[in-house]
Amino acid sequence: MRRRLAQCVRITLVGALATSASVLALSHGAGPADAAPCGNGGFGSSSLDTGSLGSSGSSGSSGSSGSSGSSDIPNIGPQGPLVPFVGANTRTIGWVTGPLSSNRTFSRFGISGTDLGVSWDNGSGQTLMAFGDTFGNCNVAGQQWRHNVLLRTTDDQLSDGIRVPDGVAGDPRSGTVIAPGQPNFAQQLIPSLGVANIEVTTIPTAAISLPHGSGHRQYINYMSVRSWGTAGNWVTNFSAIAYSDDNGQTWQTDRSTIRINAPISLALPADLPSVEYNNGKFQQGAYVRGRADSPEEKDYIYQFGTPNGRFGAAFLARFKPEDILSLDRYQYWAGNTRRWVDDITEIPDDGSAIVVPAPVTELSVAWSPYLNKYVMLDGDNEISLRTADHPEGPWSARTTLVPPGLVVLYGPMMLPQSPALQGDSKDLYFNASRWSDYNVMLLKTDLSRMRR
Repeated sequence: MRRRLAQCVRITLVGALATSASVLALSHGAGPADAAPCGNGGFGSSSLDTGSLGSSGSSGSSGSSGSSGSSDIPNIGPQGPLVPFVGANTRTIGWVTGPLSSNRTFSRFGISGTDLGVSWDNGSGQTLMAFGDTFGNCNVAGQQWRHNVLLRTTDDQLSDGIRVPDGVAGDPRSGTVIAPGQPNFAQQLIPSLGVANIEVTTIPTAAISLPHGSGHRQYINYMSVRSWGTAGNWVTNFSAIAYSDDNGQTWQTDRSTIRINAPISLALPADLPSVEYNNGKFQQGAYVRGRADSPEEKDYIYQFGTPNGRFGAAFLARFKPEDILSLDRYQYWAGNTRRWVDDITEIPDDGSAIVVPAPVTELSVAWSPYLNKYVMLDGDNEISLRTADHPEGPWSARTTLVPPGLVVLYGPMMLPQSPALQGDSKDLYFNASRWSDYNVMLLKTDLSRMRR
């Protein structure tokens, strides 16, 4: 029986991996043309068939309608004017993406709709932002579909928005990776099969830059999505790390970092990574460097992990920067009694290894010198903040930044150039996505209110 199971799993994985993002170079536009909210006229997520969506957006959320649509610029998706929000500690600043943003990403980069905007410092004066499923002109075959795109900026004055310079073909410092022969079109980074129930998309969930050779190497941790389910539910094939040595121009998946998602533990042939039950705890994630003033934490990068979807708990791994691609050198939090263990198989399944209880959504984690604490953002239809003195916690109760039902946001991603993450300043900036407009906006939080 075990041999038959091994053969079955291997066949399934070969279908998903041997022709997947790690070994195929598919052109942009792969995947079904209807797998996006392209042209939904701003009716919001409640009108969409979540089974066919090519996005991790919070589909099915109440209160998500209300976008007026982009009727003044036809055939480029559902984006409406920015919904103003001024709360007790947080306010909207402006659209980062979309035809109505100050960046005019449709005319300049062929991006009329996208989400997430995972942000990180590239180590040489730029902030890089990786976005999820992306579409362009809704009136052409394939809707100019891409599974992920990248924008770059040197803008560190965020009070009036974030500005992305023009993309220049072949220029790794320009505003985006320009597709060959298409001067105003952002190229897809990590391809996907775009085939339902095998691999519908590849979505960045975390990213970091680390020293490599004489410069810096960029790393993106992404998930391979097999299928979409009901609101906040999706199934992954695996998570993996892709890296770039040319500032995001080209990416290569390191096959040894693939964490196959399966509810079993099983050894496979040498050409495929083993199937380990606890891999399911690290299908999505967030990276954060350990605080510099802690003798124990300063030498590590911490990776928070969650299962696929928005209903799991958060777990924790750590590794030395030079070991990011060597999963066998990672350590895993096993709870207050055992603390760190050297093998993912040793993570206990009794709840003691959980660092943040369910439900946890897409995460962003950073160290804030202003608060002298680690800061964690997450949210599905609302945005919340937690703090802790150490990555393993204990993490505080949620502080609401954006309440549910008002702006209806998900996927908050902190901007590394935020003053609150650079020094003793109260202003924290982050990207967040609005499903009904299917675009990313910039928000600012006043952390002085968290010191009370």
